[in-house]
Amino acid sequence: MIINRREFFKKTALGTTAYALAPSFNNLLAAPAPQLAPVMTNGFPHRFVFIRKSNGNLPEQFGLKSFSSVEKTKHDKKVAFDLDLDKHELPDWLKALDPYKEHMTILHGISMCTSGGGHYSYSGCLGSFKAGRNILSNIKRATVDFELAKLFPSPYGHVEMSLASVNGTGGGIVSGMSAPAPQQRNYCYADPMTAYNELFKTVTNTEAVASDSSLLNYLYDQESRRLSSLNGEERMKISDQVDSLQSIRERNTKVAAIGDLIKMHLPKIDPVHADGGLDATMPQKQAAFTDVIVAALATGLTNVVTYTIDDLETKIDTLPENEEKTSIHAVGHGMGPSSDRIRSVMQTYHMKQVETLVTKLKAIPEGNGTMFDNTTIIYLPETGAGHHSPDTEAPMVVMSGKNSRLDIAGRYIRLPFHGSEGHKTLSNWYTTLLNAYGNPIKHYGDLDLVMQRNRLDQMGAIQRFLA
Repeated sequence: MIINRREFFKKTALGTTAYALAPSFNNLLAAPAPQLAPVMTNGFPHRFVFIRKSNGNLPEQFGLKSFSSVEKTKHDKKVAFDLDLDKHELPDWLKALDPYKEHMTILHGISMCTSGGGHYSYSGCLGSFKAGRNILSNIKRATVDFELAKLFPSPYGHVEMSLASVNGTGGGIVSGMSAPAPQQRNYCYADPMTAYNELFKTVTNTEAVASDSSLLNYLYDQESRRLSSLNGEERMKISDQVDSLQSIRERNTKVAAIGDLIKMHLPKIDPVHADGGLDATMPQKQAAFTDVIVAALATGLTNVVTYTIDDLETKIDTLPENEEKTSIHAVGHGMGPSSDRIRSVMQTYHMKQVETLVTKLKAIPEGNGTMFDNTTIIYLPETGAGHHSPDTEAPMVVMSGKNSRLDIAGRYIRLPFHGSEGHKTLSNWYTTLLNAYGNPIKHYGDLDLVMQRNRLDQMGAIQRFLA
């Protein structure tokens, strides 16, 4: 459902809706959870951008044109191997990233059976659990993006954006796919202008900031007074709301303190994105979201962004190459003579945005290098290797700066296939990310049932990836 910001803010803060001031609300408008022990580089945080897409990633699209006959046989038979990308030619849809092959990893062989799929995996593909129909009780844990945000705190903590359509429309603040905690759902910005207005309002809409501040102060005072007359469970509930309101106030103070930095990196958003951007084309929306993401990272408002670049409801009829005006859902089912072509077209647009992210972050100085040196971008499918999975493999593209704590850049890596010795699951992949950047968790995510039945080791990080 689409939520008007002011009404959402008022009703939620007053506790008159089912949302209350849960962490999902806090991470939209307030501060992140307490930090652990982050791995910093020369005092700078590491940043993460998770780009999730629908319809899976077809393994055949990730084969390299320049494979030798032996390598192609291994690729087709799903046999483990790896090679240096600088000696090979990328597929056409990845060509935008050709100048940055030294930073690229084509990662094959990670399975997503722990999250499953179908049409959607909802929070599961970032939490490595089966979300089912996306009811709150199925959300087992905070998703990996939120866990990483705890390691590198920022005023907004984690920020989520989405090009998903909501009941055929778009825009506003909507339910997200990430999860800040068990049985809690995040909220996200569903159009570039809403993201722009909310994230940068300290310099773009000072009147709204003043109004919000007055409302927060009023609510904080009212709820604090209520505490004195309450006991037991009701007191705990109101106490949590008071703490949340205070977190929002503290967040706003931190944001106000970096107003000059926000002005320096403030993106320009085309007026076509006003009122939810209903008249904007998909390329326009993607480009605007990319600019907002760069600015949010450059200003330090957040260090972790999750971006749903499309889902099965996203309208792709504005793509110039989509003469048949087909849908993403039809493309996923291979319906129509152009489905394979349109799939590649969509992914080409996706990679253009990844290329823009890398280029723009490389242009921003940081320490003795650039912001991209301390950034990792992960392009992953929501549902594995196809529209309805299979989830036995989930090809990904990873772009990592030179200060990455993972030793994977510049390589094509195919891991052992699902259910075999040495196979690695989505849980192993996320454990690796967390271990590399300061969370020593022994194992993040669910265990794979096939691996268990075969009595194969599946615990912990992928040690060969750790720098």
